[in-house]
Amino acid sequence: MYEGVVQDLIDELGHLPGIGPKSAQRIAFHLLAADPADIARLQDVLGKVREGVQFCEICGNVSEQQQCRICRDTRRDATVICVVEEPKDVLAVERTREFKGRYHVLGGALDPLSGIGPDQLRIRELLARIGGEVTEVIIATDPNTEGEATATYLVRMLRDFPGLTVTRLASGLPMGGDLEFADELTLGRALSGRRAL
Repeated sequence: MYEGVVQDLIDELGHLPGIGPKSAQRIAFHLLAADPADIARLQDVLGKVREGVQFCEICGNVSEQQQCRICRDTRRDATVICVVEEPKDVLAVERTREFKGRYHVLGGALDPLSGIGPDQLRIRELLARIGGEVTEVIIATDPNTEGEATATYLVRMLRDFPGLTVTRLASGLPMGGDLEFADELTLGRALSGRRAL
């Protein structure tokens, strides 16, 4: 334990996701040794993030305006919506350069043990977006228990929309992977999702 404000800094850094006690301590001491101009820039950026970043009124992605750049882009295919859990997932899909449609960010996944039900997610907003021009919804939730529960719930909610195709991202073996190192669930999904060549 350190004294006063140093321990407070370590404690606050330790609350960040993915930062354990040792990492928090390393970051804190890095900040203590950093140039004051670097600290001032960090403080400035943190202030701007808090004041200047909002969530897109259409899809829920992070944005500096009422609508994000993807929702404002008229070249994007408005007939296809890719549903993701978090804004960081939008970036992951965008990095593939394969998807040219629009997004819908749920703001998490169903997790009853943590008190996250359908009302805590942006599911109502998704259902409101499904209208005449949307022909496909791609469910791209994480392949874990919460993501699968969310996908199953969304399929139930969306299946009665006429003319709407609901798809799920394929899952299976990663490129360059070895079969012997694949877990049973991944290998099972790869088998059940096999396709003709």
